[in-house]
Amino acid sequence: MQKKIALEEHFMHPDFVDYWANTAINISPELFGKVRNKLEDFGEERLSAMDAIGIEKSVLSLAGPGVQAEYFTDIAVSKSKFLNDYLAEKILGNEKRYGAFAHLALQDPCAAADELERTIRDLRFSGALINGTTNGAYLDDDRFSVLWERAADLDVPIYIHPNNPADVPAMYQGHSEMWGPVWSWTVETGSHALRILFSGVFDRYPNAKLILGHMGETLPYQLWRFDSRWEISNRGSKSLKMQPSEYFKRNFWCTTAGVCSDEPLRCAIDALGIERVMFSVDYPFERPEETGKWIDGAHLSDSERSMVCFENAKSLLRL
Repeated sequence: MQKKIALEEHFMHPDFVDYWANTAINISPELFGKVRNKLEDFGEERLSAMDAIGIEKSVLSLAGPGVQAEYFTDIAVSKSKFLNDYLAEKILGNEKRYGAFAHLALQDPCAAADELERTIRDLRFSGALINGTTNGAYLDDDRFSVLWERAADLDVPIYIHPNNPADVPAMYQGHSEMWGPVWSWTVETGSHALRILFSGVFDRYPNAKLILGHMGETLPYQLWRFDSRWEISNRGSKSLKMQPSEYFKRNFWCTTAGVCSDEPLRCAIDALGIERVMFSVDYPFERPEETGKWIDGAHLSDSERSMVCFENAKSLLRL
């Protein structure tokens, strides 16, 4: 069994359940909330699930939008600090098994940048996980430059996790099954990443690092077309120093979270590079036993499997 690090693994605090409920529309009513006990567990059940498939370390992040769904900025800032301290306390003494991504209140970008730095320097977290937009604002907005600059200076990644967009496009009307993890989250999160790329964030901050889950939200399939169509697109005043595909190979990483399939795994490796693909479960929303059995048997060389399952995350997150 290949030893593993997993880095899209979720937890919950009871005071944040109401924020999480904003995602109930995405899931069958009979199923939503069934995993709450697993989310709130930091002990034997979670560790046993990790041990069963060889996960030596899980990097934990809050499930749901959290304070990104909070209307009042001061409350969001206060509660993000509270949650990060809570997580640090829960994993204290068990740092060999657990790591953490910071939860940030993007309503105040300067405060978010300061909180990111605090969690990295004082709590020894590994970066931040951002749940989609905050009040409809994407991370390409100039107001978030302070966050990108700080993350680049700290040499830590920002993981963009799916969440619902600010509005519901007409293409989903009458098709609730497409809204959420089946499709709309992929469209939303992939589009978020492209907004960041085309806005020039990675030209201004060449050391910025962005992680996407779910095999890169389908983007690795499209690198050639991004380059080809960028040349003829209606770019307005936008410009890039490199071809779009080159930023994917320099600034992007992806995880296998939520996808147990050899074909997209091979595509992600071949498109981005073997050092930019990392194993994850998406616990507890995916079954560890299924993901572990799949990656241990995937059509990879021993060297590739070691890099995907362990070495890449260890290097990127400096674990």
